[in-house]
Amino acid sequence: MGIFDEIKKKLSHEFIDIIEWLDNTNDTIVHRFERYQNEIKNGAQLIVREGQIAVFINEGKLADIFEPGTYTLNTQNLPILATLKGWKYGFNSPFKAEVYFVSTRLFTDEKWGTKNPITLNDDRFGFVEIRAFGTYTFRINDAGKFIKDVVGTDGHFTSYEINEHLKSLISTRFTDTIGEANLPIELYAANTNELSDTCLEVMSPEFSSVGIGLEKFFIENVSMPEELKKEIFEYSRLNKLDLDKLAKFKAAKALEAAASNESGAAGAGMGMGMGFAMAQQMGNMFGQAQGGQQAPQQQAPAGGSTPPPLPQQSQYFYAVNGQQMGPVAIDVLSGLYASKTITADTLVWKQGMANWEALNTVAELQSILGSTPPPLPGN
Repeated sequence: MGIFDEIKKKLSHEFIDIIEWLDNTNDTIVHRFERYQNEIKNGAQLIVREGQIAVFINEGKLADIFEPGTYTLNTQNLPILATLKGWKYGFNSPFKAEVYFVSTRLFTDEKWGTKNPITLNDDRFGFVEIRAFGTYTFRINDAGKFIKDVVGTDGHFTSYEINEHLKSLISTRFTDTIGEANLPIELYAANTNELSDTCLEVMSPEFSSVGIGLEKFFIENVSMPEELKKEIFEYSRLNKLDLDKLAKFKAAKALEAAASNESGAAGAGMGMGMGFAMAQQMGNMFGQAQGGQQAPQQQAPAGGSTPPPLPQQSQYFYAVNGQQMGPVAIDVLSGLYASKTITADTLVWKQGMANWEALNTVAELQSILGSTPPPLPGN
């Protein structure tokens, strides 16, 4: 042994009789108290402050744990150390032990996030990918277990080191929880509080198994691709709208545009016809909006004779995107066909028909499709 080792040993025996840790960092979880050859003088003072726990390790084994307070180290408060091997001098001379100070304060605002997108199967949109991120709060609630299972012999263990492990654990359990929730895709972002509480309940046992208490868990955001967001917004709007009224409105706008199109007399005539159909349809819609009230009948012409009632047009139901629309009159169907809201293959039905049939197979509706001249002779 060199002269400097002898000096260090002597100074250690004479001056190091207070064991304490003043934490001047924000991220240290475990700090090992360093001294020459881990020797502690009999009667040394141990100071454990609030927010700390002192753990004694002897010959690789957990010996004692001290809560906040001031202690004089002797056989009265170190009974376990007195029974361990290697104490041939008892407490009459310095004994060797490693002292680890563990911070039990609350570590807040720790970040987590999904490293890769989570794939979910939605009933309406098929397979979709989402990401999530948030924060969590933890503290060490079993210092002995934490040192044995996580820290080992690391003399300076920080929150950064444990966070990498915790983030992987959170990501795995979060993925399982999201998958088992089986919510419609648009409701994940709207139920972050409920999902946060569920994740906290699911993950807490995993944290406790290594001496960590998961105090709080927050999901701050659940995100998805922009294309999927647009689809969800469109689906939400359609789900709130009356699709029949929407189709009628689009047909009316198309008829108005066709009527204003400068295409000569034929275009003008078609525009007038479409205008009449639009006026009738809007009148029907207005009548429905007024609770089914009928417009007052016109007075009979002078002379006391009353003309017979106008013949009623057939009313047809039609299908658009799997939704039943109508009923509407034939002239309205004509306008819908002209605006390409419906096609020749659109299924239609009216009272008296046994089944739904394609528009182009109903004799009464052939006029909607227009007439096609026969081929020229010789062709």
